Amino acid sequence: LHTTARFLKKTGTEHRWLERHLKDPFVKATKQQHYRCRSAFKLLEIDDKLHILRPGLSVLDCGAAPGAWSQVAVERVNALGTDPAVPIGFVLGVDLLRISPLEGAVFLSEADIADPRTLRAIQSLLPAEKVDVILSDMAPNATGIKELDHQKLINLCLGLLNLSQSILKPKGTMLCKFWDGHESRLLQNRLKEQFQDVRTVKPQASRKDSAESYYLARLYKGK
Repeated sequence: LHTTARFLKKTGTEHRWLERHLKDPFVKATKQQHYRCRSAFKLLEIDDKLHILRPGLSVLDCGAAPGAWSQVAVERVNALGTDPAVPIGFVLGVDLLRISPLEGAVFLSEADIADPRTLRAIQSLLPAEKVDVILSDMAPNATGIKELDHQKLINLCLGLLNLSQSILKPKGTMLCKFWDGHESRLLQNRLKEQFQDVRTVKPQASRKDSAESYYLARLYKGK
């Protein structure tokens, strides 16, 4: 009886998820516009409003798999040189997972952003050893324990902030995902120490019932 109840509960949850997924306009648009996943529309919306990606910029995409944010970055910074009238940018994506090749981007697959060897590899691949923009849609493997998952993601962002001291150009930009919780203010304050302008952004493509938001930090104070 207990097994049956658990099965019904699970399949009911899966059914609701599938129903919502199929009705999601961003899922439909993802297929129509050939993006690798719906998260592309989060970055597209943020960039349309706040203009963080421009032709000629170099971008580091952390937690890049499956590559949707890198797709957007390649388009927006003109990494393929599609528009000969504007500068050509550069996109480097890093993830613990394998990332399928993408024209216009360089990928470091199965690489831990927290590993010093990964930092050296990143610097060796960048045209000028530093980037204009750091993007992070990283997330830890979820445990289902809300506060623990929140803490793990905040720690990932704090680690990335430390990394920015080595690879982010002065006046550069960092966009990082976080899940709301009691450590969010700590991350926000750390960002304010390093950047002149820090704001919270929640694009429409982030589901309303999700704790997900983004910190956009601009004008990096580093040297």
